[in-house]
Amino acid sequence: MSVKLGPNRYGKAEIRLVRVVRDGPVDDAVHHVKDLNVSTSLSGDMDAVHLTGDNAAVLPTDTQKNTAYALAREHGVGQIEEFALLLARHFVESQPTVHHARVEIDEYAWRREGPHSFVREGGEVRTCAVHHDRDGRSTVVSGLKDLVLMNTTGSEFHGYIVDEYTTLQPTTDRILATAVAARWRHTGDTTAYGKSYEQVRGSLLDAFAGTHSLSLQQTLYAMGERALTACPEICEIRLSMPNKHHFPVDLSPFGLDNQNEVFFAADRPYGLIEGSVLREDASDAGFAWE
Repeated sequence: MSVKLGPNRYGKAEIRLVRVVRDGPVDDAVHHVKDLNVSTSLSGDMDAVHLTGDNAAVLPTDTQKNTAYALAREHGVGQIEEFALLLARHFVESQPTVHHARVEIDEYAWRREGPHSFVREGGEVRTCAVHHDRDGRSTVVSGLKDLVLMNTTGSEFHGYIVDEYTTLQPTTDRILATAVAARWRHTGDTTAYGKSYEQVRGSLLDAFAGTHSLSLQQTLYAMGERALTACPEICEIRLSMPNKHHFPVDLSPFGLDNQNEVFFAADRPYGLIEGSVLREDASDAGFAWE
């Protein structure tokens, strides 16, 4: 029996790339965001690597990842089709063994909420949980989940415990991004659930955008406090907020600087911040809250 190598390709899948552009003076700039998921795939004169393990024709997938970050820094990211063409042409024109390059990009849309605050479009879910006892008592808990928010500046983190295992460096300027899950308990004297939902949601957005954050915990409390202040018909709000880390890419090996412009959007692990804010006279929530 004889066999032969068939069509093949290789590449780097799901390169998470966030590009931030600042428009205007540093202290009063309007930020613009491009949030991309980039996948590259190359094919060509690649028989030897499969048949004998000779890597001479192979452009490492790590290099493909670095190329995406570097070209985003050098050329910016306009329309995703243009950036995909830039990448694909680079791979084919710079590497004789690469005869075909495929670049696929997903772009995540963000709606502006302020000069450097954004809400991710799509995916947000409204929730509720209701418990009713035979004695006539009812508990209504409303909520939302997957409300993805991002501030591209106005966030710091420093002054924390440092021990022999600490490698995290303090920062006075970072991206703060999260996917908010919130549940709030009604006092029982309202039926205007739609109105209170909009008020709570708006309060969460306003507080997130308007808080200069020294920690995600501080931001969580500010969001809960704002919601309770705006909505007297709710007595408690519980928030769960993962810290969706964005790390500046080190472009110095390629002779490029990176002044908080090109980021790697990490998937996991992530910090998870949870807490509740409640009125001092709030009673026990009961089954529906848990």
